Amino acid sequence: MSLPTPTLPHSHTQTLPHAFTWSTRPVLVTGAGGFIASHLVERLVALGARVRAFVRYNSRGDAGLLARLPAEVYNQVEIVAGDLRDLPAVQAAVREVACVFHLGALIAIPYSYLHPAEVVETNVMGTLNVLLAAREAKTARVIHTSTSEVYGTARRVPIDEHHPLQGQSPYAASKIGADKLAESFYAAYDLPVVTVRPFNTYGPRQSARAVIPTIITQALTQDTVRLGNLEARRDLTFVSDTVAGFCKAAEVAGIEGLTLNLGAGSEIRIGDLANEIIGLVGRPVTIVQDPDRLRPEKSEVQRLLSDNRLARERLGWTPQVALREGLEQTVAWVREHLDLYRPRQYQI
Repeated sequence: MSLPTPTLPHSHTQTLPHAFTWSTRPVLVTGAGGFIASHLVERLVALGARVRAFVRYNSRGDAGLLARLPAEVYNQVEIVAGDLRDLPAVQAAVREVACVFHLGALIAIPYSYLHPAEVVETNVMGTLNVLLAAREAKTARVIHTSTSEVYGTARRVPIDEHHPLQGQSPYAASKIGADKLAESFYAAYDLPVVTVRPFNTYGPRQSARAVIPTIITQALTQDTVRLGNLEARRDLTFVSDTVAGFCKAAEVAGIEGLTLNLGAGSEIRIGDLANEIIGLVGRPVTIVQDPDRLRPEKSEVQRLLSDNRLARERLGWTPQVALREGLEQTVAWVREHLDLYRPRQYQI
């Protein structure tokens, strides 16, 4: 059974001033080479923040999607390579920052079926290392990233933050563990943690691991779109709206200990979503259900629909981008960057 969201404290030892100034001290973004995080880095630079970007080391010196940022943005970012599972590396990255945006994780659900140990090590132990480092450094705020997948198939809709948590995949279970660690560090050590829970973020730069780029890339290049569960329903949030929620979670005073849904508050069936995208692409395409793309029956999350009232009330956050507008922007970006995708290959 999931624990209720902690009540707000009367006081806390570390807090951001109400009029938070981004330029005062550096901020850290973990997982900075990823989809949402690269957009967050870009937004933080625009706000005047000094951004330290923690990316997973590789011998190619590849900073992931940060390389897609405009040069004038990229050149302002301090890139630090390491691994979330390495505590000294995380401690060094966290040192002297005002705020940590913790987005680093292994996020692919099909990959978690194949490699659950790696997913748990990165998502749970990596989060523990971030929390330990932030506590040691007396970081003013940690923005911890959850996921709507922790709710599993909705038992009731819309899903508020008190909905039971259900680990229907190793990925979801790892994120539940990470969320509970964040909750525990707030309760046990008064670490100023805010947890944000995005619902199915989409937009430019997203990989074909996610359903929307999968549909778009196939619709642009093939006569069929191969998908898994067409009946599942998802709450889709454009990436600029999700990023705005992250920024507000750093700026707004007095929200430590809260978990906040960042969802649009509307849902669409995957089959209908595919038809909508095919209409935007503007060519005749047939939708085919591919059994290889189906999740195990008990692992499938059939319905996600957010109750975002808490984020509206406490953050003053409201989604701004309608689904059709967001899809149009995403289709346009993918069309211009098809060389980054392999539409005939199922990406996990």
